[in-house]
Amino acid sequence: MRFDVVTIFPGFFSGVFEHGIVRRAQAEGLVTIAAHDLRAFTHDRHRTVDDRPFGGGEGMILKPEPLAEALGSLGIDALGIEPLGIAPKTENAVRPQVILLSAQGQRFTQGVARELAGLDRVVLLCGRYEGVDERISEHLADREVSIGDYVLSGGELGAAVIMDTVTRLIPGAVGNQNSTRQESFTESFPVSPDLSAGGPSATCGSGGLLDYPHYTRPADFRGMAVPEVLVNGNHDQIRSWRRKTALAKTLRNRPDLLERVALTEEDKELLAQIKLAQGTQGEMGQAPSLQKNRN
Repeated sequence: MRFDVVTIFPGFFSGVFEHGIVRRAQAEGLVTIAAHDLRAFTHDRHRTVDDRPFGGGEGMILKPEPLAEALGSLGIDALGIEPLGIAPKTENAVRPQVILLSAQGQRFTQGVARELAGLDRVVLLCGRYEGVDERISEHLADREVSIGDYVLSGGELGAAVIMDTVTRLIPGAVGNQNSTRQESFTESFPVSPDLSAGGPSATCGSGGLLDYPHYTRPADFRGMAVPEVLVNGNHDQIRSWRRKTALAKTLRNRPDLLERVALTEEDKELLAQIKLAQGTQGEMGQAPSLQKNRN
């Protein structure tokens, strides 16, 4: 997988990916990341990449010419328009996915990340200032993407988020690849136990919900004990507890997710138990196992 990032701040990425999973993925040749300075594709002494908006308004807009030339230098055409750069497009080459980071874009999700992880190359255009000339979105980018319902100073942080999220889904990037299929927002991993490892499993997929709570040693931390069910060795009970607490946490923190996923009859029964516990214990959206000590 190769990521090309077009930005006015290429130095931003110099230290971001020198740690953790992305660093290891680069070292093992699974991922290549290249940052390209947008100002290198200007032709005036001030290296101008922005200008005032037509029709008036606040802020400055990224000009289309430098972005088009940057993409052309990477051998990318403009969705049917002739390539503008110096790197010719090879015959039979697959066009990379070009993504414009924009607050007006579609929301970036785990599903989008998994889709991108199946590609060989992704080009990320980092917006800045008030926005980017719309002709870039219409004719050069394959899609606009936003990482959330808030506004950043530029697309660099969003690009970093996308690269990290996608990289960890590439086979070999994470030590135990199953862990990327059993976490929050992952819809494709089955809820039923995986017996392929030769024995029962106490894990369960999130099924598009938030992940279940996790605990580690010590079993008792300053009087706060790990739930007994997690140490009794009964895999069926552990799986049920984890699914119930995942539903409870989702109901409390992201109830919108419950409207997007297909719930099983068991899920619906567990939700009914959780909501009953809400009414009797006064804790909105929390299963009994997630009660907080208010004393």
